[in-house]
Amino acid sequence: MPAKFLAIAPEGGQALRLSWTNVAFFAAVHALALLAPWFFSWSALGLLLFLHWLFGSIGICLGYHRLLSHRSFQVPKGLEYAIAFIGALALQGGPISWVGAHRQHHAHTEDIHLDPYSAQRGFWWSHILWILYPRPEFFDYQIYQKFAPDLARQPFYRWLDRYFLLLQVPLAVLLYALGGWSFVIYGMFVRTVLIWHSTWFVNSASHIWGYRTFESNDGARNLWWVSLVTYGEGWHNNHHTYPHMAKSGLRWWEIDVTWWSIKALQTLGLAKKVISSPPQGAGQG
Repeated sequence: MPAKFLAIAPEGGQALRLSWTNVAFFAAVHALALLAPWFFSWSALGLLLFLHWLFGSIGICLGYHRLLSHRSFQVPKGLEYAIAFIGALALQGGPISWVGAHRQHHAHTEDIHLDPYSAQRGFWWSHILWILYPRPEFFDYQIYQKFAPDLARQPFYRWLDRYFLLLQVPLAVLLYALGGWSFVIYGMFVRTVLIWHSTWFVNSASHIWGYRTFESNDGARNLWWVSLVTYGEGWHNNHHTYPHMAKSGLRWWEIDVTWWSIKALQTLGLAKKVISSPPQGAGQG
């Protein structure tokens, strides 16, 4: 554990404190995921891959990120709520907290005090330590909801933000009914751990390694292997340059699976006002 982040307290604030509640929760989920070899089945593996895509690509990447955080396209309100519900099942927080933190990240990218997961504090801080050393300005509802007022005004999103954790209970019961403990281990714990780290790599690895197509004021980079495990989110230099675009992969070989889903919704007439190109006059650095 690097000492770098410990020396950087919030500006004018107290030293960072470890949340043992968060440590215990994340440690328990990781420990239960390690039971996977004793509960293996091909159907459980298939379930894992499906839920990783459904909750990760559709729920988080398409829903929480491109739809809610950046409003890069629009869908009917009922469909928007359904996608947000899927995002909540990924166990990455409620929509208001997720969107609020992400908008702060874009507004103050890599600022050691104002960016929730600033890469300037080191790899492990931006990967997970920002959650284990929670700061109230990023985890207190009364503060972070100010960065997502469009969501905070809607009762459904306030409910989802409050009760997202409890949604795991009926999901676990459903998985047990469908396939027993192997479905629970793979569909709940292994799935959760893999989606967590996949998403966290965007915050950490994609601000350290990779290439830069555009000159920008931050260290965001395009990293192919992060894009593979996050369905296109690893083209991070592209995204930080044009954050309101619905697609992140801009070159033919920059695979962006989440963009394919958005295009499918557009073809079906469900996605409207899709921002698919840079602002007029924008150029490559």
